[in-house]
Amino acid sequence: MNYRIYPPDGILETSVTVPLSKSESNRALIINALGGYGTDLTVARCSDTEAVQKALASTEAGEINVGNAGTAMRFLTAYFAMQEGRVVTLTGDDRMCKRPIGPLVTALRACGASIAYMGEEGFPPLRITGRLLEGGEVSVDSSMSSQFVSALLMIAPYMRCGLQLSLGDAVVSKPYMDLTVALMLKAGAEVDSEDGIITVKAGGYDKPVTRVGADWSAAAFWLEMVAVSSGFVTLRGLDKKSVQGDRAAMNLFGQLGVSCSDEPENDEDIELCGNPDVAPRLTLDMSDTPDIVQAAAVACALTGVPFMFTGVSTLRIKETDRIEALRGELFKLGIEIEAGTDYIAWGGRRMPIAEMPEFDTYGDHRMAMAFAPVALYIPGVVIRDVDVVNKSYPDYWEHLRQAGFVTEDADTYTEEGEDS
Repeated sequence: MNYRIYPPDGILETSVTVPLSKSESNRALIINALGGYGTDLTVARCSDTEAVQKALASTEAGEINVGNAGTAMRFLTAYFAMQEGRVVTLTGDDRMCKRPIGPLVTALRACGASIAYMGEEGFPPLRITGRLLEGGEVSVDSSMSSQFVSALLMIAPYMRCGLQLSLGDAVVSKPYMDLTVALMLKAGAEVDSEDGIITVKAGGYDKPVTRVGADWSAAAFWLEMVAVSSGFVTLRGLDKKSVQGDRAAMNLFGQLGVSCSDEPENDEDIELCGNPDVAPRLTLDMSDTPDIVQAAAVACALTGVPFMFTGVSTLRIKETDRIEALRGELFKLGIEIEAGTDYIAWGGRRMPIAEMPEFDTYGDHRMAMAFAPVALYIPGVVIRDVDVVNKSYPDYWEHLRQAGFVTEDADTYTEEGEDS
């Protein structure tokens, strides 16, 4: 389905209960399953988490298809590698089978895992024969994805010799590794980190993870909304002390005119409003926060703030090539960005646009949520394939409607509306 979107009448003013974090949810599900605590935990309600839950609930040998859930693919590869006597084929959709998994497989094999590629070397699908893993001293290429590291760490307490994991020099998305370690510690694992080496002692988990926090990655799109509208939004349920890396979105969007009240109604409410104090230019390293690049880039484009974002190389191997996707869709707004291997930039020059933008989403939930706020500037823009938000934030469109936005079926509008 495609939506044509119109902004609220008057200034934006709403309260939003932020969805639970799929990053925390998926880690908690794996940790609890390893510890034998089951999956009876309130987690994010989204397709990514459902893929993990379905796989963990399966008991038979055979194929497990995780669709486009990258976290599920990486975490479940490690999980099934140590399920003794279990043989599974782990696969996904076409895009998933083009996303690299070689560094994780290499590291798991060094721990004693039996994993075979069923197609192209270095990519899913994988044939995994579960066995007891030795562990020991292992290195992993962490320059592509922090999920390779997290997958190894979570199973490490059940390796016979534990794990001493060397990360190398180029570590991306480090806050996600920190999140993994924090949840492991809550579950009773013994983990130490020093000088690029993470050591996990054998011994398992002695208690379950019992709570999952709200999602700062989802909150970033409401921070974007405030930045481009100068409106008022209360975000409910967020932990201001969360170890989620995307909590950094508060500081980033603070430079785009978003203020946070010092006196919210309670500790889990964050009251946001716009202010005129906007930076003349943003130059930021986004290597720790790649999931908020799209929201930040669109906000800068709409508010006229030139930017240079570095540390974005991993965006090319996400649900889509997010750098090329941003380039194509921002061009529909008259914004021509410069892109390199590890940066995107915009100098502030705009070109006129000749038609109403219709934004493609490339099967990427974050593309849809990043471009929906354009409706505040150009009423009637179209977002295509709106169901992609189910990957992380199924209630996103309903929350927009509660905020006063109007969403129409764009296909019906074209056929029956005044412009047909």
